[in-house]
Amino acid sequence: MASIDLDKMLAKIQSTQWALSDIDWDAPGAELVTEEQWPKLKAFMADVMWIEHVGARAFAAMAKKAPTETLRQIYTYFHAEEQRHANVEMALMKRWGMLEGDGIPEPNINLRLAIEWLDRYSDEMPIYVLGTMVPMLEIALDGALCTFLLETVKDPICHQAFERINDDESRHLGVGFSVMEMQGRGKTFIGAAKMLAPLLDPRLLLGMASYLPLLNKMRDNIIGMGLPEERLYAAMAKFETIGGRTKDGRRNPWYQLVRRHAKLMVDRNKRVYHVPVDGLVKLTGMIPPRALPAVPSWVDELTYHPTA
Repeated sequence: MASIDLDKMLAKIQSTQWALSDIDWDAPGAELVTEEQWPKLKAFMADVMWIEHVGARAFAAMAKKAPTETLRQIYTYFHAEEQRHANVEMALMKRWGMLEGDGIPEPNINLRLAIEWLDRYSDEMPIYVLGTMVPMLEIALDGALCTFLLETVKDPICHQAFERINDDESRHLGVGFSVMEMQGRGKTFIGAAKMLAPLLDPRLLLGMASYLPLLNKMRDNIIGMGLPEERLYAAMAKFETIGGRTKDGRRNPWYQLVRRHAKLMVDRNKRVYHVPVDGLVKLTGMIPPRALPAVPSWVDELTYHPTA
């Protein structure tokens, strides 16, 4: 995977936009979701939908810090695409009878905390922080979760929808890995060390306190759905291989940090890591609903309606 021409990528993104109205949501096939699949699939789709919207908020923050106008436009498109993916997943839930009226599923506690952090602090984070974390999450979403979903759900509309989503995500990853390389280009040891300075920022430490338990909870949820653990290992190995394919990529200290963390996160045998993070999962699970932050108004853009 070579570094990409961002101007050509922007033109491709602009020429391949699509809408929910391009899909026939009333076509046959919804009945192929089995009664056994339905409860776990409902929870899985709700989580994936919220993760897409979290990704949208991250791209919105990255657009504000983009070093070039071309990259700013690309991230702005990616923001809209992630919102559209969330809407597609809501439309599938509506199709499968998983939504009550016009309401949207409530995010779980860990997602609520992650959303609150993004809303408060993501605009203040350097682009290389979110710019490395997002590709790791997307490669897990594409390489493991979505592939597994398409193998287990037979509804052809689900396959049609995710074919479009996966096309978008492939461009997100292409840009993501190229930008990671750009961030590592020509970095000396001192320059790379300076990129790690945000680790001392209390705002980022607060974000990690919500991010780490969210990943552990999601990891266990998808394994509970039946995803073989080997899929997660393979997805993280792909992130490591592509992200480190060049010297510039390997010079990016956030790539080195995220790849090491990803390997710890997927391997339940690394108890030194998982015991305290599982403790955070239990601790956050005890937060009473009334003490949780309100869901920010930007999630009101979520809808299952086939808008353009």
